[in-house]
Amino acid sequence: MANRLDLQDLLEKLLGSRNVYFQPPPSVKIKYPAIVYSHKNIENLHANDEVYLQNYAYELIVIGSNPDSEIIDKISKLPLCKFDRHYTKDNLNHDAFTIYY
Repeated sequence: MANRLDLQDLLEKLLGSRNVYFQPPPSVKIKYPAIVYSHKNIENLHANDEVYLQNYAYELIVIGSNPDSEIIDKISKLPLCKFDRHYTKDNLNHDAFTIYY
């Protein structure tokens, strides 16, 4: 079973830098382009009145000044990943995804 640290490593490789942040507190100065991710959901699968499998979902947000970033294409091609929305904030592009990992 993969874990969050494996996801961190994968995202750093895709981004080509260490600007990947898991649930950063407001005091953290984010360097762009960046990926910010957080827990979104845990899907429990049951059998015999017990949880036999848990699927963890994370929200990934790709943040940067380039609206056509190649990182968006790379992330959108990951298994069990779905594009959710695009928005701008503070003159930066934000592309949000949900990934089960």
